[in-house]
Amino acid sequence: MTDVSTDSATLPSDLATSRGQHPPAGRGRSVAGFVERYGLLLLLVAMILVFALLPSSGEAFRSAANISSVLASQAVGLTVALALLFPMAAGSFDFSVGAVTATSSVVAAASVSHFGLPLPVAILLAVVSGTLAGAVLGLLVARYGINPFIATLGMATLLGGAVFAYTNGLQISKDIPESLTDLGSLSVFGVPRIVVAAAVIAVAVWFVMRHTPLGRHLFAVGSNASAARLVGLNVPRITFLSFALAGLVAGVAGVLLLARQGAATSDNGMNMLFPALTAVFLSTIVFEVGRPSVLGTVVGVLFVAVSVSGLTLVGAPSWVSQVFNGAALLIAVGLAGISRRRSGRVRP
Repeated sequence: MTDVSTDSATLPSDLATSRGQHPPAGRGRSVAGFVERYGLLLLLVAMILVFALLPSSGEAFRSAANISSVLASQAVGLTVALALLFPMAAGSFDFSVGAVTATSSVVAAASVSHFGLPLPVAILLAVVSGTLAGAVLGLLVARYGINPFIATLGMATLLGGAVFAYTNGLQISKDIPESLTDLGSLSVFGVPRIVVAAAVIAVAVWFVMRHTPLGRHLFAVGSNASAARLVGLNVPRITFLSFALAGLVAGVAGVLLLARQGAATSDNGMNMLFPALTAVFLSTIVFEVGRPSVLGTVVGVLFVAVSVSGLTLVGAPSWVSQVFNGAALLIAVGLAGISRRRSGRVRP
């Protein structure tokens, strides 16, 4: 006969009840689940209220100019974070998205400034260049088994050096079309155009990840690649597509970066990577706990942006943004790991 004298914590709820013990109250579990799913959103709302009501920051924080500036300044960062979602959903990392964004920006600027190509062609070349970079990474990781950390970090370093070599450390700002820079500086009905563009991209990424077979396959591979392979999924192909899509979205982010700055620089893009990583990791502890999501990424981006903006307005030193981003990334990684373990979404 099977021995059932195990600790009550391991017993099914019905067996525990039959022995005079009771499972945790449903109400307590529901409250804890609500806090876990919406805690970051509630914290964001609380921070907005605090900075909006503080005498030292309230008036400036509530102003339409500040709200518009915060949203517009985060449009490119959000798009970079959206690029990260595809490999993250498939259980990989891509540390090259910032460099791909910077490179695509240079490709678009050089196409119109140095080669006199029409703007639509320049935009197409920028997006294609990002997609190609992602496809190369996909081949290295999916076909040749190179560790994603090594492959993407190597690609980021390579692209950063190539951009610096081409630009000689100088900006490319000549003959950038106003129709493009207007996207980064003007508004429509009070909303910055670049924010509208980023929102359209977010909706497209959300649709792919939530309402297409590819999106479901990405999460299946990220949850358990071995099980996905056993049910007939082509894991290498899905991994390849995750990096190619990341490169495509990063290429679009490069076009938005050029529109926002009005010039392409020799920046290697690493300064865009860590806020994007922070936002994506934060997305795993809100709404769909244990896995990255588009809506959670939006909340993560806004959380960091509102925090830095508010702290700056209350007179915090300039180094606060870097410290906050670093601390938020560490906390987000830790909480993401806890959330994945609790939800059972841990890759072997």
